[in-house]
Amino acid sequence: MTNKNIPIHNIYYMLAYAFRDFRFNMFEDICGENFEDTHNLFAEILIRCVSSQLKQGLYKTYVSQEGALPVIRGRIDMLKTYVIQQSNPYRAFCNYDELSVNNPYNQVVKTTLQYLAKCSDVDENRKQTIRQLIRFFTLIDPIDMASVHIEQFRFDRNNQNYQFLVYICLFIFKELLMTTNEGPYKLRTLSDDQIARLFEKFVLEYYRRHHPETKPRAAQVKWDVIDEESSTGILPTMQTDIMLTIGDRTLIIDTKYYNHTLQSNFDRDKIHSANLYQIYTYVNNYDVGHTGKVNGMLLYAKTLDDPCLDDKRTLRDGNVIYFKTLDLNRDFKEIANQLESILQL
Repeated sequence: MTNKNIPIHNIYYMLAYAFRDFRFNMFEDICGENFEDTHNLFAEILIRCVSSQLKQGLYKTYVSQEGALPVIRGRIDMLKTYVIQQSNPYRAFCNYDELSVNNPYNQVVKTTLQYLAKCSDVDENRKQTIRQLIRFFTLIDPIDMASVHIEQFRFDRNNQNYQFLVYICLFIFKELLMTTNEGPYKLRTLSDDQIARLFEKFVLEYYRRHHPETKPRAAQVKWDVIDEESSTGILPTMQTDIMLTIGDRTLIIDTKYYNHTLQSNFDRDKIHSANLYQIYTYVNNYDVGHTGKVNGMLLYAKTLDDPCLDDKRTLRDGNVIYFKTLDLNRDFKEIANQLESILQL
């Protein structure tokens, strides 16, 4: 469990959706298994990811090399060449780049595999599988994970399969997740900002995965003003979290993740006013023709003991603003059912 009562499984499922390059057949297989602790769960995830990557081949990058060579490669270091030619006149000291699997991407994976192979919480069968995988990394050096930061990695179409793989390794080794079980490992929690971004991306990618017909997107809403008479340069950008379209109807969803869903005002619980103004502005400006066919939703992640919201308000033009909570403390199938029910609106 995390500090917001979100089961560890559900954090993983959200990650699996958020990173679309992860193979969903693996995701579905893992869904059916029971894991008593985080280390076995992430060991299984890493085994599946690495096994799949090995079939495609390990990612190679150009790595700086240097040495005394019988032929010229790259740039000659004149000073060192002068020194070595005193004893061997047929060699030159060169600095050159060589395509190699011994790069930070694979080093992070190998180091994490070695960590899990020694982890007492991982069962012996998985440890044996991990040891077999490590054999494919003999040409790769381990890395000091304390010096590794996600910002130093760049992902493109050549190495996009490594994005989820590297993130999972950092989650495992840097122990960003927390469990309520007592034991020798102390796992830190994701920050509220990280969970909020993950929650937003998870909902968007869920609809992209299962309901592409709704054209899920994170689109911007233009201000409904007369361009010839107005300047929008000083106005804030209206960036939606999720926008779904079915036929001629559109639903704009704004996801929210707070310690407390509602705010107290004169001993009464109310929706955060800024949230309401925001979604109202999105709906009002997107429905240029005042057709009433654009609706909005504030979708809160249920945390702690806050009540589940299921309410709505209808505007004069017929637009509806919905207030919903997604209970992340449920079994993932129930979470999926909650997301499916939104489409019925």
